[in-house]
Amino acid sequence: MSDTPKVLHCHSTFSAGGKEVRCAALINAFGKGLLHHIVSAMPNEMGARSLIDRTRAVVGYPDNFPSLTGKPTPGRLVAIAQALKAYDLILTYNWGAMDVVMAHTVFAQQFDLPPLIHHEDGFNEDEAHQLKWTRNWYRRIALGRAHSLVVPSETLEKVALDAWAQPRQRVVRIPNGIDTKAFARKPDSSKLRLLKHDGEKWVGTLAGLRAVKQLPMLVEAIRDLPENWHLVILGEGPERDAIQDAALRHDISDRVHLPGAVADPASVIGLFDIFALSSKSEQFPLSVVEAMAAGLPIAAPDVGDVKGIVADKNRPFIAVPNDTNALSIMLAELAENPALRTEIGAQNRAKAAEFFDKSKMVARYADLYSSALGGAWTGPK
Repeated sequence: MSDTPKVLHCHSTFSAGGKEVRCAALINAFGKGLLHHIVSAMPNEMGARSLIDRTRAVVGYPDNFPSLTGKPTPGRLVAIAQALKAYDLILTYNWGAMDVVMAHTVFAQQFDLPPLIHHEDGFNEDEAHQLKWTRNWYRRIALGRAHSLVVPSETLEKVALDAWAQPRQRVVRIPNGIDTKAFARKPDSSKLRLLKHDGEKWVGTLAGLRAVKQLPMLVEAIRDLPENWHLVILGEGPERDAIQDAALRHDISDRVHLPGAVADPASVIGLFDIFALSSKSEQFPLSVVEAMAAGLPIAAPDVGDVKGIVADKNRPFIAVPNDTNALSIMLAELAENPALRTEIGAQNRAKAAEFFDKSKMVARYADLYSSALGGAWTGPK
């Protein structure tokens, strides 16, 4: 091992979603005591690169690493395993990197491979309703030599123990955390390519525009709110046209805005009056914690750990999943009661600061990675 440990991050995608935002935040927090290399199963989806502060971290993006996609043939797994030998710690993320995990387990002893820690943060559209038994089986085998399996939510922890048959000592639950003080600051409207006019109120969300987020359903759910209530969706992705089509279909195109992704959500999320989700599947969504830290009430489906994340007074506004009418009723009740929005927002802000600040998350991850590295790195200085 070199004086500065080399860490390889293998991502299913490195677009700026929840796990990628967390990864970038940890890299920034750890500083230059680690050398990071990042590869993605989708090489064209690397938007989270912009979140890494190159003045605080040393990061490379190898273009000669074997592809993370393809059939798990022996030859391909050997090529991946050989590529792992150059590193001191392997960090893998979600199903898209599971072949790396399998290559590590099969060839760890033969090639004297470094420790591997796998991270699971949730499921895409194809497993939103039911896990695939073939993937459960593959994960059970692939994770056989992992140092740890990290999950952010109680829901995923149960999946790891039951469906993936992981031993209790391997599974580590670390709740996601954010810089709560940054999100509590006054928002800066100049950071958003959209003007909030006098008298306007915004239902807002931050999300990758993917089918699993069911954003056309959120468009329908705000349809019957008063005319001064608009929907603002911050993010990019393949569902943009479907969202715009829904707005046209419900004759509210003038009240649905898609200004794109924002580099600094902390500077703009406070412009929202209500934060909303419509997802088919979530685990521990960072966007909910960000909205809480900004002092917002949350209207969302009861998926993953959402109901446990929000403050007590917000829990009645966590609706039945996949039910447009239920979400619409929750939004309408919050929209017509500004005092209630303020009260819920204050409780959410306090809970976010107490339980979900980034400092706690960074300390937990630092301890875990340090243990895998055998004390060669003892955390950020």
